[in-house]
Amino acid sequence: MKVAIVTGGNSGMGEATVRELEKRGWKVAAMARTKVPEAFRGDVSVDADCRRVAKAVLEKWGRIDALVNSAGTTKFVKHEDLEGLKAEDFEAIFRVNLIGPFQMIRACAPALKAARGCIVNLSSVASLLGTGSSIAYAASKAALDTMTFSLARALGPEIRVNVVAPGYVKTAWQVSAHGQEGADALERKYAEKAPMKAAPQAGEVAEAVAWIVEGGRAVTGQILYVDAGMHVASPR
Repeated sequence: MKVAIVTGGNSGMGEATVRELEKRGWKVAAMARTKVPEAFRGDVSVDADCRRVAKAVLEKWGRIDALVNSAGTTKFVKHEDLEGLKAEDFEAIFRVNLIGPFQMIRACAPALKAARGCIVNLSSVASLLGTGSSIAYAASKAALDTMTFSLARALGPEIRVNVVAPGYVKTAWQVSAHGQEGADALERKYAEKAPMKAAPQAGEVAEAVAWIVEGGRAVTGQILYVDAGMHVASPR
């Protein structure tokens, strides 16, 4: 039996990852603030919640083999609008996108070491390109990438730590922010620029996560871009 925790597991790429791992026979605790079993309900920005959920998973299944940090947040602000972001916005975004994964990793580390397990942090191609929903969001994901490198050294050899960095994925999050027509338009615009002339889907991101967890046994400290090649697209 293999056991995983997936934060942000009630929607988008997190939910797709839960389904993919369950399809492969894993027991999966989907952690989120709403719409999940009470034992796994929590906010990754709250350290006590992270420790409580890790403890609940150990009490239920006795082990943790993988942690997927998918929970994320943002504020949609055009990058030219410097007045659109306040210090409080950076703090709120970094609490979820950077501090949250660190706290979950710290809470799960002893069990992951015992299982010689794996951590996958969901980042974004925005971390490389300085694009995305806002400057604060891109910066938080770049910090997450750097933290992954540090933790790959600090937690090896028992635990592998990697990043999966998607491109634009049309999820309920994007539809909520831009409306259905706006989200569709952004997907088309992304596909026009990407070398593969497509935008990645949530299920494709989940498959990449599952491969790293199950098959990438010699892979640590890496960023896997699941972005239809956007990270090498022509800047023109």
